[in-house]
Amino acid sequence: MPDGLIDVAIRFAFPRVFQREPLPASRVPVAYPPPNMSDWMPIAKEYDPLKAGSIDGTDEDPHDRAVWRAMLARYVPNKGVTGDPLLTLFVARLNLQTKEEKLKEVFSRYGDIRRLRLVRDLVTGFSKGYAFIEYKEERALLKAYRDADGLVIDQHEIFVDYELERTLRGWIPRRLGGGLGGKKESGQLRFGGRDRPFRKPINLPVVKNEPHREGKRERRERSRSRDRHWDPRPRERDHDRGREKRWQEREMARVWPENDREREREFREDRVKGRDKRDRSK
Repeated sequence: MPDGLIDVAIRFAFPRVFQREPLPASRVPVAYPPPNMSDWMPIAKEYDPLKAGSIDGTDEDPHDRAVWRAMLARYVPNKGVTGDPLLTLFVARLNLQTKEEKLKEVFSRYGDIRRLRLVRDLVTGFSKGYAFIEYKEERALLKAYRDADGLVIDQHEIFVDYELERTLRGWIPRRLGGGLGGKKESGQLRFGGRDRPFRKPINLPVVKNEPHREGKRERRERSRSRDRHWDPRPRERDHDRGREKRWQEREMARVWPENDREREREFREDRVKGRDKRDRSK
């Protein structure tokens, strides 16, 4: 018998002698306590690319390469940007044809504007679809933040949030794999912002009437999916139709041999005769 088989036989005969030694303390996995309700927030107070890539902010490993890229990025905010970041709003999802005059006309309703900058491409000069608006007073800023989000300008529903580049610690822009929000089709959603706040982890209690429970985009997608799958037909009709469909599939599943056509014909005739007998008995 080979030496390897002898070792295997000895291990099976004397299992207690060859029990595995316990792991050292340095290799024992740490059991982290569940997140505390007081520590959890739907809106991120500090930007963490790993948490932003998780729907509830509890991921321990990045799930796509963009999160890895954001974690490795060393981003420094643009020092050439002027103005007070605490009085500046970020306006996105603009129509590419929207001009500065139109934005000034809409956002001047909430207060006096100190500076408005529509971001344009340096080469073509075309709008990139977002802008920054700085107000003179905090009251006007808060009013625009509350009321302007979701307005329709030039057939586009806009999104309004505070400026995050200079106010949110650890901020990483979208082009480096960070950012917040995003489209569902892209597969690279970022959570923790106004549009897509963090969902409550499963092991945390659900609080009724909780603010920022889900963003506008998530509510809209959920309502659309509900309308798409809604069926006005009554349940009894669906049940009967499903029973007929199952019977047809069962009949189609019967595979008769090619040389046994007579057997198939006799089977169908017997079935018709049995049905006629049941109708007469009624």
